[in-house]
Amino acid sequence: MIHSYQLGGYNIVLDICSGAVHLVDEVAYDIINLYEDHTPEEITAQILQTYADNPEVTAEEIAECLAQIDALKASGQLFTEDTYEPMADTLKQKTSGVVKALCLHIAHSCNLNCAYCFASQGKYHGERALMSFEVGRRALDFLIENSGTRRNLEVDFFGGEPLMNFDVVKQLVAYARSVEKQAGKNFRFTLTTNGMLIDDDVIDFANRECVNVVLSLDGRKEIHDRYRVDYAGNGSFDKIVPKFQKLVAARGGKDYYMRGTFTHANPDFLEDIRVMLDLGFTELSMEPVVCAPDDPAALTEEDFPIVCAQYEQLAELMLQRHREGRPFTFYHYMIDLKGGPCIYKRISGCGSGTEYMAVTPWGDLYPCHQFVGDEHYLLGNVFDGVSNRAAQQEFASCNVYAREECRDCWARLYCSGGCAANAYHATGSVKGVYRYGCELFKKRMECAIMLEAAKMADSDE
Repeated sequence: MIHSYQLGGYNIVLDICSGAVHLVDEVAYDIINLYEDHTPEEITAQILQTYADNPEVTAEEIAECLAQIDALKASGQLFTEDTYEPMADTLKQKTSGVVKALCLHIAHSCNLNCAYCFASQGKYHGERALMSFEVGRRALDFLIENSGTRRNLEVDFFGGEPLMNFDVVKQLVAYARSVEKQAGKNFRFTLTTNGMLIDDDVIDFANRECVNVVLSLDGRKEIHDRYRVDYAGNGSFDKIVPKFQKLVAARGGKDYYMRGTFTHANPDFLEDIRVMLDLGFTELSMEPVVCAPDDPAALTEEDFPIVCAQYEQLAELMLQRHREGRPFTFYHYMIDLKGGPCIYKRISGCGSGTEYMAVTPWGDLYPCHQFVGDEHYLLGNVFDGVSNRAAQQEFASCNVYAREECRDCWARLYCSGGCAANAYHATGSVKGVYRYGCELFKKRMECAIMLEAAKMADSDE
């Protein structure tokens, strides 16, 4: 199976199962698209007719192109058969029970009142609460005990706003450092924050202990302040931007990313990315909003072509700045065409509910932060372990081939079946397909592949 498309002045042919990407001329592009369904004689006749005004397109040139396609097919770089489906379930079941990452909900409370917040302003449809050191310590012990032979363990301090419980964050990191060597583990911490409480102490701690810091900024001041307001209705842009700039400078401009959300109010999100660049930020992410379809912030069908055009223009801007020696990173365009994720990751996805879990302030376990508060998906707790095996098995059986709509999709080995939470909220099933998000993902991948292929073509020249 192949996927062919034209973008940024390139004719791109992607071989789905091998991951090979081919940049070809227009004639080869047309021949490849005819290859599977036509005989060589039919292809030759059709190409000669299409390019009748081009004397360089001859039967001999077409025959040579067909021979090259035959060779690429024989070497497993074009029209490769899918041999992964039989191993999909086996691979994921093999790692079931080995936990490698926790999202610690250190604070079910927030000092902002963002209208589009999927977590109900940090409360997750429940009571406000702060995680105690005792619960957090037990969560870290649970992770060690259930991580098998895995050495590197990931912990994200999340909320609400985790800096509202910063003393416990520091205590938990100190505890992890005190036990990791004896346990044969290495903890890697991430902090996700809205920035309101960042000070020198936070910056020093983050630089010393966190492999990454996620900073919430939606871009333009008027866009950011539309939703990200305090409880008095005041925007937060002017308060947080100087703090973010100071933190990023102290980190040497590395190991962070700005995480923005675009909504119906700003489907033209490239303008927000430009503002972030002007502010000095170069590690960027803009996520489509996750909310109910009737929410005023929800993206609409009318927004879809605007967003797709923005993704294309973003790729063009990134390529331009790369060529100028002023590159920046966009999280969703981070792909490696030479290697990329292992086949286990490509088939199985994020590992929510099996390798990755969220922990509430009370120690309850959920498949990920987007399921917190949904009692059907309460997996257990850090004290007694996972008891809801039926719910966990739902996630263990999630893979790209478990979704009928994904089986013939060209992007299946890039999205791995998509986000289970988005599927659940859109369809009521973790094995459903969130179609709007799916179409946006495919556009992002086309842009990301074009961008990386263009960079490689530049370097070859």
